[in-house]
Amino acid sequence: MNSLNFRKINIEAYRPGKSILKKKKNVIKLSANESALGMSPKVLKMIRSKKYKISKYPDSRATDLRRIISSKFKCEFNKIICGSGSDEIIQMLCQLFLKPGDEVVVPQYSFLMYRIYASIVGAKVVFSRERAFKVSVDDLIKKVNKKTKIVFIANPNNPTGTYLEKKELINLRKKLNKKVLLVIDDAYDEYMKDKKYSSGLKIFKNKKNVFILRTFSKIYGLASLRVGWGYGDRKIVDALNIIKPPFNVNKIAQICAIESLKDSKFITKSVKHNLFWSNKIKNSLERFNIFCNKVSANFLLLNFNKCKLKANNIENKLQKKGFILRETKTYGIKNCLRLTIGNSIENKLLLKSIEKIFKNV
Repeated sequence: MNSLNFRKINIEAYRPGKSILKKKKNVIKLSANESALGMSPKVLKMIRSKKYKISKYPDSRATDLRRIISSKFKCEFNKIICGSGSDEIIQMLCQLFLKPGDEVVVPQYSFLMYRIYASIVGAKVVFSRERAFKVSVDDLIKKVNKKTKIVFIANPNNPTGTYLEKKELINLRKKLNKKVLLVIDDAYDEYMKDKKYSSGLKIFKNKKNVFILRTFSKIYGLASLRVGWGYGDRKIVDALNIIKPPFNVNKIAQICAIESLKDSKFITKSVKHNLFWSNKIKNSLERFNIFCNKVSANFLLLNFNKCKLKANNIENKLQKKGFILRETKTYGIKNCLRLTIGNSIENKLLLKSIEKIFKNV
């Protein structure tokens, strides 16, 4: 019997962080950079009201959602595209811009989906070096050549938590070949309070060779609904709409995203919570020689190079206590763990557990 032939794609599939621990019913998951406070009460109220018809297809172009995005972020309605998570928009950008033999440049420690989607369409992924886990503009530029079509960066970066300041982002775009598309992932923008930082959306709103990614999976607490959006030149968005699946963002996701954008008080509350607990956890862990990045997004990269215990020792000990952190070997980072900032109860329990671990060292 003849077997079917299909293309063999030589890539390593994305491996999400653990969400289940054997023999543990009550698990505290701090591995996926999800919202510490969950979703807005406005979203919960909308879900409970059941004011939607799930027997009908959703609006293919997410018109109402795009309108409120346009209003809230002061950007052009026709330059917005919505996706099933920002992941889908990354995938579509790779399909649109890349062909076998083209090259994509990404920082060596960066969101895995950039390299995965680029590799699927046959492009070569080139990694730029980082300095102290921070994206190096100079090395990014060095890696660009005539074959380069896209440069992907997340700012702040996942999993390192580091970021480029506004002037560094502007410098990167100036030094890049004008024909290279710069894709800036603003997934964690709402958490940022450093005055030297600015979102890609604010800086490059009118640039034709910059494309911005946003998500509702982080501070808005809608990770399970898979909804994100992108912003770029009208010609790019029009082309993406041609290849976009017809009903890629479901009805409930669109409604909940709209409600989440109406609740600015909840966002302010989430930001304050994140700043307080990020600093508290960072300072507490330094007592045990566990050092972190400067507070930025809703996670910390924990570095154990100066600690008495290794990252995998801490990871195993915490898992026995019911905590899941994100290992970073998948990203190529040794002896580190990525910790998502949890709610107040989760954070208190985590710090108590770490305190107990080091009492026995």
